[in-house]
Amino acid sequence: MADVAQRAGVSSQTVSRVSNGDAAVVEATRQKVLDAMKELGYRPNSAARALKRGEFRAIGVITMGLTSTGNVRTLDAIAGSASRAGYAVTLIPLDAPTQDNVKGAFTRLDELAVDAVVLIMEVHLLDAAALTLPPHVKVVVVDSDATGRFPVVDTDQRQGARAAVRHLLGLGHATVWHIAGPEESFAAGRRAEAWEAALREEGRTVPPVLRGDWTPESGYEAGLRLADEADCTAVFVANDQMALGVLRALHDRGVRVPGDVSVVGFDDIPEAASFIPPLTTVHQDFAQVGAWCVDAVLRELAGEEVTGVRLVATTLVERNSTAGPGGPGGRG
Repeated sequence: MADVAQRAGVSSQTVSRVSNGDAAVVEATRQKVLDAMKELGYRPNSAARALKRGEFRAIGVITMGLTSTGNVRTLDAIAGSASRAGYAVTLIPLDAPTQDNVKGAFTRLDELAVDAVVLIMEVHLLDAAALTLPPHVKVVVVDSDATGRFPVVDTDQRQGARAAVRHLLGLGHATVWHIAGPEESFAAGRRAEAWEAALREEGRTVPPVLRGDWTPESGYEAGLRLADEADCTAVFVANDQMALGVLRALHDRGVRVPGDVSVVGFDDIPEAASFIPPLTTVHQDFAQVGAWCVDAVLRELAGEEVTGVRLVATTLVERNSTAGPGGPGGRG
């Protein structure tokens, strides 16, 4: 810093102010300092500045894995929003959703020096009834039933599932079958609850739930079972990847989509429009989820008390995998 000050003909304090982005520095002076930095190859010591200021310009993210579409796209959105706000992201993926693993992740992030933590809690803990987090850490929770002192950001899962069911009933189907995600998933639970509630509100029969693990393979197995259900003319699948497996299973069994069975997915992954047929699905705005997470973090860091749940609305995207029952040669 002293070398930069000498080269620019200013004080070390002025170099420090330029490094810290102080807007009060005259533009001509700022440019002289920046030119000197460039000539000398000077880079401000971010670790030293962080210790002095008590802030690290970093957000920690703990996630229960990177195999789920929702987790990956949420993480990508958080990283993008954080970068635009001038923050880096430090990721800690967990191999198992246990209380000890969560505590261990917070300890590691504390050692790595982050200002706040976003916890993507997509599944229930295996060894605890409720999540206990360090009291001194600023935390935002994604996709969880967590309430109380932590702000929660999530997609409105129930709204999306209801829209899917009402769309199919509105086309004239007597009822809607459901292929749910894994039992330990918060999102799968909300979608299944909303599916059943929407059917009961309309006085429709509630078929038995089939269950998969989010993969196309599990959707394929469930689709084979649905192909043998003569009264199944519509199915709401808890995610697009399982829906892909369902489409293949029905095709292999000679069941037409949507002529015999209409299929609706959830997530609106980029490939959904290229399925055969293009998939009607529920769109989740992951970019908005990420933006709201970072917004909540920044408000907490600014000293604001942030609590409650913010739900990002979903949108039903209608494509060619749904139609009314009883088409030519159809089951209805």
